[in-house]
Amino acid sequence: MVSCYGVGVSRFLSPPALPLGKRKIHYLFEDGKEMAEEYDIKTGQLISRKWREKNTLGGTGKWQVEVGEPTSPLLGALESELITESSSNPIFMRKDTLSSFQWRIRNLPYPKEVYSVCVEEEQRCCVIRTTNKKYYKKFSIPDLDRYHLPLDAAALSFTHANNTLIITYQKPKEILAAEEQLQKELKKIKAANSGDGDCKTH
Repeated sequence: MVSCYGVGVSRFLSPPALPLGKRKIHYLFEDGKEMAEEYDIKTGQLISRKWREKNTLGGTGKWQVEVGEPTSPLLGALESELITESSSNPIFMRKDTLSSFQWRIRNLPYPKEVYSVCVEEEQRCCVIRTTNKKYYKKFSIPDLDRYHLPLDAAALSFTHANNTLIITYQKPKEILAAEEQLQKELKKIKAANSGDGDCKTH
């Protein structure tokens, strides 16, 4: 089975519903990668997504957070060379809505007019800059890469409130359609599997 994540799925591992109305889905891919997602049961909203793959020695690697709260204050700033950990460092994380990809960078106290957020089409990334040279960040949108979709500058916007820069990218129709289909598939798995464990795909 070819999944919406760009590689074939060999198995879904579907544990029972988590507390507080959450459901976790664990994917095992044919190329050896693993992915774990958590959804809000009522809304179908994605809460978190993590990836893991084998390391060079064949052992299990560490989980890498794509969507959701970082596991440590430094995880959202892996691209920066931070000498010491500080609670005042900017914390970068992704927290989507049903209609958009969304990123939040906490601990950025500068006013909105200081920031500029743009799309770099050739590099397939978004770039955050500040006129005071205090913050710079490049980040990709893996979902668009997996679907081989172009970046659209018109879909990108940002705002600033409570020392947090909020960047929004409206999901293209292809992503929305795929996510709708995925929710239908997950409901089928739940009905067929009843949370018992492995559910083989075809």
